[in-house]
Amino acid sequence: MKTILVTGAGGYIGSVGTYELLKKGYKVIALDNFSRGYHEPLELLQQKFGSDLLTIYERSLHDNLDDLFQKEHPDAVLHYAAFCKVDESMKEPDLYFENNTLGSLNLLKHMEKNDVKKIIFSSTCAVYGEAEYSPVDEKHPTNPTNPYGDSKRMTEKMIGWHQQLKGWNTIILRYFNVCGASDDGLIGDSKKPSVLLVQNAVRGALGIEPFHITSPTVDTPDGSPIRDYINVVDLNEAHIMSLEHLLKGGTSEILNLGTGKGNSVKEVVSEVQKVTGKSFPVDTVTPRQGEYASMIANTEKAQRILGWKSKRSIADSVAALIPWYGSHPQGWSR
Repeated sequence: MKTILVTGAGGYIGSVGTYELLKKGYKVIALDNFSRGYHEPLELLQQKFGSDLLTIYERSLHDNLDDLFQKEHPDAVLHYAAFCKVDESMKEPDLYFENNTLGSLNLLKHMEKNDVKKIIFSSTCAVYGEAEYSPVDEKHPTNPTNPYGDSKRMTEKMIGWHQQLKGWNTIILRYFNVCGASDDGLIGDSKKPSVLLVQNAVRGALGIEPFHITSPTVDTPDGSPIRDYINVVDLNEAHIMSLEHLLKGGTSEILNLGTGKGNSVKEVVSEVQKVTGKSFPVDTVTPRQGEYASMIANTEKAQRILGWKSKRSIADSVAALIPWYGSHPQGWSR
């Protein structure tokens, strides 16, 4: 049985990832300082799978982690932990470089010191900036337009140098727009407030809170930004396939994760109304800073290297979010 250290395990994507790893028979060491992640999903999973398979550490990436590495001996790291609000990063850039970049640097130092040289890193399509062509492949220039994207690009570079100079085996996964919940609706997004469109639209449809469009008017056919919306379980299945690729001695890679299809904000709202069968008012508020017009993934490389392809549609994501928000209308409380 392989032991996997998961950073940011109490967050939205990390908690779903922890669930998927446990279902696959991995032992998980969950690391989170719970400044933005939640205790409850990990406690729920620990009850479901047992404390022998899921160990929880309430620690920061800035801490001394030697004791964790020396006690648990992880075979690899899935590094999800990060702040991820584009608009917040425009207002507080130092917060993002300190948390995302310097926190990652400390993690890499402890990995090197304790001879753990396999990492799957949660990066973002924000490293590309405004798309020069579409769909965007991994050879597209990286020109981040906000500190969030730049903090992730800096971490990519640090990981790349460890791979090049120290012989690490690494996979960098550049996410496009994440949506949905675990297929059974057990684990979902709990950001307060959420910055994710599909989640907020479902909350609007269910009458949990008013829905607002926060995107600017851009140069697209209907004037709203076009994004590639990938289901969170599809995303995490790619993480596990990346992990297994490295454990089998596979090559280090940078891979895009998306569907290869784009939907505008207005199209997503229409799809949510269709799946839920509920109309809801759509108000426009002050647009977020740092947004761009269109971003769609070319995912051919992930399919070629991993044999991975997204399987779940926006409608599938909405269908999983309905029971999630039905049982947790305000997300996790703690």
